[in-house]
Amino acid sequence: MAIIPCGITWVAQWGIRPQFSVRSFVPNRIMTAQSGVTSAISYLGSRSSSFFSRDSLPLLSLVGSSRSSHRRRGAKFIVRAESDYYTVLGVSRNASKSEIKSAYRKLARNYHPDVNKDPGAEQKFKEISNAYEVLSDDEKRPVYDKYGEAGLKGAGMGMGDFSNPFDLFESLFEGMGGMGGMGMGMGGRSSMNRAVDGQDEYYSLLLNFKEAVFGVDKEIEITRLERCGTCNGSGAKPGTKSSKCTTCGGQGQVVSSARTPLGVFQQVMTCSSCGGTGEISTPCNTCSGDGRVRRTKRISLKVPAGVDTGSRLRVRSEGNAGRRGGSPGDLFVVIEVIPDPVLKRDDTNILYTCNVSYIDAILGTTIKVPTVDGMVDLKIPAGTQPNTTLVMAKKGVPVLNKSNMRGDQLVRVQVDIPKRLSSEERKLVEELADLSKAKTTSNRR
Repeated sequence: MAIIPCGITWVAQWGIRPQFSVRSFVPNRIMTAQSGVTSAISYLGSRSSSFFSRDSLPLLSLVGSSRSSHRRRGAKFIVRAESDYYTVLGVSRNASKSEIKSAYRKLARNYHPDVNKDPGAEQKFKEISNAYEVLSDDEKRPVYDKYGEAGLKGAGMGMGDFSNPFDLFESLFEGMGGMGGMGMGMGGRSSMNRAVDGQDEYYSLLLNFKEAVFGVDKEIEITRLERCGTCNGSGAKPGTKSSKCTTCGGQGQVVSSARTPLGVFQQVMTCSSCGGTGEISTPCNTCSGDGRVRRTKRISLKVPAGVDTGSRLRVRSEGNAGRRGGSPGDLFVVIEVIPDPVLKRDDTNILYTCNVSYIDAILGTTIKVPTVDGMVDLKIPAGTQPNTTLVMAKKGVPVLNKSNMRGDQLVRVQVDIPKRLSSEERKLVEELADLSKAKTTSNRR
């Protein structure tokens, strides 16, 4: 919160953080060089004031354009209310060290800037790291419990042994192993000089209908990044030695600052001189310093029975090579199946539609039906009604990864009714109709 003078009225504005250290701090009284201000600020921090409690007495900083800015009209007072470390971590004041550590690990995973891209994630990450650094220390925690953050500074304890919250995070997650190897892109030590895993490679494989149903062995050709044989993946020209980058001091990152009306903003960027490695070396002539070269390779692939369009096959370690000793990525083969013009697939079942004459539907017959196993005889029972579905058991698609289990083929029977009849056919149908009427009349009697 900032308290900004506006004529004779003091305006409180939240969201502005201090840029300078405290000029003078005395419990319940903050001394300034400007007359008429001491009493107003002293009241805000007094026991009788409800504006701030005793335990959360803010730190006051006088900010101006120069050292004499406090004498000028329009000087700004910036107030930062101390946050409660227990509240930041979401634990009680009597929480054990294991509970505090568990709470920090959970929050750190959620708010690490490389995972959470929200604008306030980095600041939140620093707050929870700062809170954990104090509450996990057996010497600092009692001082904080009694005197708050001001007590830590008064005792000369600083804010911990770590130079920044990313170092603290790395120490707890064992070199980022618990975070899946993600980088430190927001103010931590450079991860560019560590091993970087290679990216996955993707390949689209086209299969015909039967190949997808029964599986097939294929040989595919892919282009990927492989480790350079000349420099053995180091990226440096053989026979040369690397030196520390003078631009970033070997950190792999540089910090740029910009002054705004809200304060000084800092941005951490990858060092352009060394590319984030922290080292300068003569690049390898073969790979141009990347440590990898693009090559083509043929891979034998076994496609299992039952795959369909959209199925993905994973071939481990056949993706792009990693950098500086990192593990290679995987190869993902994405399946696309050419539809069959006659047989339609519905999961593990196959759908087929056949046409029979009304005579065959009445009397019954046997027809030839195409399946993935070839032509098979199908018996049409007498009296089959239009749109009846007949089941051909285990003539469908094998269940993926369970080739001993198969779906069915479902045959839908459509009955053809002729639009025109010859005179003889019509005479026979009329005789059949007369017999049907006579039979109906006899049954009624």
